[in-house]
Amino acid sequence: MNAPVIHIISKQKDLPELDNSNFFHSRQLFEIVKQTPRQRPYMVVATASDGRVLAHMLATVRYRTLWVPPYIYTHCRILGEGVYTYNHEGYSEYELFGQMLNALRSHIGYHVLYIEVSNLSEKMFAYRELKQQEFFPVRWMSIHNSLHSHTPEERISERLQHHIKNAYDKGVVTNEVKTEDDMRQFFKLLKRHHWLKPKRYIPDEKFFYLIKQEGHGRLYLTRYHDHIVGCSAVVYSQQNAYLWYTAFRRKSFAIVHPDELTLWHVLKDSHTRGYQHVYFLDVGLPFSHNPFREFILRFGGKPVSTYRWFRCSIHWVNTILSWIYRD
Repeated sequence: MNAPVIHIISKQKDLPELDNSNFFHSRQLFEIVKQTPRQRPYMVVATASDGRVLAHMLATVRYRTLWVPPYIYTHCRILGEGVYTYNHEGYSEYELFGQMLNALRSHIGYHVLYIEVSNLSEKMFAYRELKQQEFFPVRWMSIHNSLHSHTPEERISERLQHHIKNAYDKGVVTNEVKTEDDMRQFFKLLKRHHWLKPKRYIPDEKFFYLIKQEGHGRLYLTRYHDHIVGCSAVVYSQQNAYLWYTAFRRKSFAIVHPDELTLWHVLKDSHTRGYQHVYFLDVGLPFSHNPFREFILRFGGKPVSTYRWFRCSIHWVNTILSWIYRD
């Protein structure tokens, strides 16, 4: 069995033919990230000796700013384990994943402060390979709502149904972003909502514009008369909907529950369009008491314990964090 060849690709013209069924590791997302300021995509491709693609995985390096020195740093995010084809030529997915990850680490070097691997399909996926490369796991919670066995209405309480009905009666509406003014309002609320949440990375406005323009997702605005009170960004992949970003003016317009209406529209619209599940890509930090996570669970979602894996390029920092988050 010949060892696979690992390629790190950063230019669109160098991409081979890929299985694009998984949007988060597709040529389409690579191109969107490539056009977005302060982001850089790397497609990691494992090929057989005859050039056939065995697996590929998209990693995004993001440039972030701080209020204190050094004022700017970079981190790398990988959403899921990638795509695997041709029965892996005798290799397991774990082995291919480990080899691709190792090649990526060597390529980006120490200029990236940390690498984060999240949203793996299995909690223990490539556990040994990640540990061998000095990644440490942080216990996290994943939540998804099934849309195929019950309607969204059947999964929520009467009290929540009452809130939703009253809000609609008061004039709350949620519509898809259509105009440039809608786009400006969407991004303004998203940035303002997350301004004091340093963990949450918000891409440049162009990222959302391209997601919408290329037809890989939808952006929504929730209005209460003349006020924008909520927004959400949803992308679609493999018959599932993924709520990637959301924001709302929960305190300013508590009387109409904009958080509930914004999330409710995502669930109802995804169900109407025939998607099987809605996955929440970020349900907040892994604290035992997390109000946002508890809020999402009110809509009948299924919580699943999982890991997010991190590796800091500063060795002594990584050693301390590995000890803190030891299993």
